[in-house]
Amino acid sequence: MASWQVWALAAAGFAALTAIFAKIGVAGINADFATFIRTLVVVALAGGIVAFGGQWQPLETVPSRTWLFLLLSGLATGASWLCYFRALKTGDAARVAPIDKLSVVFVAVLGVLLLGEKLSLANWLGVALMAGGALLVAL
Repeated sequence: MASWQVWALAAAGFAALTAIFAKIGVAGINADFATFIRTLVVVALAGGIVAFGGQWQPLETVPSRTWLFLLLSGLATGASWLCYFRALKTGDAARVAPIDKLSVVFVAVLGVLLLGEKLSLANWLGVALMAGGALLVAL
């Protein structure tokens, strides 16, 4: 198994735990405040990893294009998390998470349209099956 596949499986496992833990955690508080608390935890964890791993870079060495796209990515992440926690507040985790994972389908389409990535017929079949599966689970 390639390194990226191991990391991707780990991400999927942690994402599953995220849904379960968030569903339990959001039960007693406002969904937006829950997102705020989660964000603080993520910032602390990522900051600790960068600091203790000796990976800090001087901010002026980050190219302006990188700043722009990381800013846009951060805004999209924040919007995604706010929507996700609001959905978890009132919906079943087992039905909310598959709809959230339609992002995989959206990434495939946007990767082709915006990044020029190529998908084979088998890849497109997989994308279609993921979309159909997510919708079936969410019904």
